[in-house]
Amino acid sequence: MTDSTPDDIPFGPWVPRPVSWLEMGVYFCGALVVAALGTWWILKNSGQVGLDAPDNRRKLHEKAIPRLGGGPIFLAVGLACLVAGYIGGLGWSRWLPVAICNALIFSVGFVDDLRPLGAKVKLVGQIGTALILYALGVSIDTLSNPFGDGSIDLGWWSLPLTLLWLVSIPNIINLIDGMDGLAGGFGLFLCLTLAFIGYYGLQPDVLVVALAMAGALAGFLIFNLPPAKIFLGDGGAYLIGFFIASVSLFTSNKGSVIGALLVIIMALGVPILDTLFAIIRRAMRGVPIFNADAEHIHHRLILLGFSKGRALVALYSVCLALSLVGLSVLLTKGVALPVAGAFLLLLALGAARYLGYVRSWSNFREQINEVMERRRKREFFRAYGRVLDFEVERCDTLESFTMQFSHGIKRMGLGVSSQAETCAETLRLADGRLFNIHHPKDDTETSEWHLRLDVLLPALERCLEKWGALPPSVEQAPTDPNPATSSQPTA
Repeated sequence: MTDSTPDDIPFGPWVPRPVSWLEMGVYFCGALVVAALGTWWILKNSGQVGLDAPDNRRKLHEKAIPRLGGGPIFLAVGLACLVAGYIGGLGWSRWLPVAICNALIFSVGFVDDLRPLGAKVKLVGQIGTALILYALGVSIDTLSNPFGDGSIDLGWWSLPLTLLWLVSIPNIINLIDGMDGLAGGFGLFLCLTLAFIGYYGLQPDVLVVALAMAGALAGFLIFNLPPAKIFLGDGGAYLIGFFIASVSLFTSNKGSVIGALLVIIMALGVPILDTLFAIIRRAMRGVPIFNADAEHIHHRLILLGFSKGRALVALYSVCLALSLVGLSVLLTKGVALPVAGAFLLLLALGAARYLGYVRSWSNFREQINEVMERRRKREFFRAYGRVLDFEVERCDTLESFTMQFSHGIKRMGLGVSSQAETCAETLRLADGRLFNIHHPKDDTETSEWHLRLDVLLPALERCLEKWGALPPSVEQAPTDPNPATSSQPTA
């Protein structure tokens, strides 16, 4: 983006002025009150729209919970920015590109919270919003030397790097939004870090908007801490991530990555690490990167015996420590960067071992071979699932498909009725109908069986669409008291 001088601002001249501690408190507390009241209103008036229903797999809450928490946060931040711009005199006009694009990205996620859009549609919306912000002049143009003078002009690389930054941060925040209070709390720490950067860099407008977002998140967390009464939803997660990504660009001098961007990367250490683990895990298993699972860092902590509260405190503590590490890089003008990098590497290795992603470094190769063997078995299931999908088209009657279906699941080692040494797994169709498939009892994790058995869903969906019924041999499960009104689970 352009330098923060009056001559270079495309939306009019702007001269920074100091912000008093009283003003800081007003913006933070005002946003907190607005977000808290807005969240309370949603809880009091929520109906059957925008609910996140439990699925007995990843979503283990007892009842359907509203996931429209992004609305009050957006309202609180928007009001605070209007007050800061038109009453506080903090240069609202130069923030128009950021405000417009944050509203757009929030809209993409909020619409998905109301009615699922699908991962591809959301990704197109994210990239489109990032392109608009880039076209309006907010970009990473140069990379400065963190240890001294000199910089590299990115040229045409400015576009892909800016898009990567603006698209990846919202998805990283959305990825960790799988436990009560986690994404909102991380967003709070990151916004306070941005506020300090604005204070340290003599940018009062950055300080004010970051404090407003921090206050809004604090107000939302009143209702989102365990046990959560409301969820962020994609709208809230995208808004937090895009806000952090776009405002951090405003804090850097002529798009230099040495300042706020490097601090934010450090502060995002836990969600970045979680994202990295998820990508490696899903790539090795041969499943799509955006497939949801229950093996994120917070899930692993719960399996290790942590309560939700203890797990949240542990992750908050690590986030706070990493924020301080990132700020140390800024305050020392890059001198602390090698120490910070070593700290992140040790954190990654220690987390991989402690959380059980790596059972033993000495037997790491053996573990890789086990993972690849499971991948081959999953590919076998996937292939048979496609065969059954094709059989729906080939068969003229439900009876003929039932024969093919019974033969297929037998070849897969499954059954439609209970037998000795078998376990039942419940699968859900799009209309909320449940049915049971039985698999052998072995040491395979339940989540692995979910991945294998889900390949049957497309064939059964098409069967229901073509003949209006499932194969008679399929065992119907009890009716779900909480029908599926939620969107597809986020990663």
